[in-house]
Amino acid sequence: MYKDNSFSSKLLEEAVDAIGTLPGIGKRGALRLALHLLRQPKENVHHLTEAINRLCDEVRYCKTCYMISDSDECSICSDRSRDHSKICVVASIRDVMSIEATDQYHGIYHVLGGIISPINGIGPSDLTIGKLAERISGLTQEGMKPSDIEVILALSGDVEGETTAFYIYRQISGFGVKVTSLARGLGFGDDLEYADGFTLGKSIQNRTEFKP
Repeated sequence: MYKDNSFSSKLLEEAVDAIGTLPGIGKRGALRLALHLLRQPKENVHHLTEAINRLCDEVRYCKTCYMISDSDECSICSDRSRDHSKICVVASIRDVMSIEATDQYHGIYHVLGGIISPINGIGPSDLTIGKLAERISGLTQEGMKPSDIEVILALSGDVEGETTAFYIYRQISGFGVKVTSLARGLGFGDDLEYADGFTLGKSIQNRTEFKP
């Protein structure tokens, strides 16, 4: 799109190349953003770059649920007012944010880090499914009755999501816990991230027993 000599500044070219690596941003958009940043007060740009640097250098993942956190345990897992007998299993961090935005769920979460997808080279060992089983085992060892524990499989309704849900069910069914899934107000293949808040909230409220 741009010739090698179309940039009057090597620094500008490097900035455009860097911004262009972000998802959904092409070369033209990257150039617009770079020129926009040049027009901003330097302190604003420095604040932006500092925030990004801190995000890369200091962000952690919760040791319990694998949600993004500023400390070893996220604010959700450390909140004693939440129902720790309910574990909502999601594919990604963005799914947690979508569910939290509905204000219809007050349990805790477990982030898998993706879904089983052989075509993309993602197998069960690449996800935190084993850690989920360890969490459930830990709860029962702490004295919680298996029948009081509910694992909510909040995964997409496409083939890969259903395959992941079935695999998880097989791994945890031996614990004797209750396993449920979201009510199918969501269409087949819908991602939680893009579901409207009302539909997602109702799907959580009306969840049903998981049937493999």
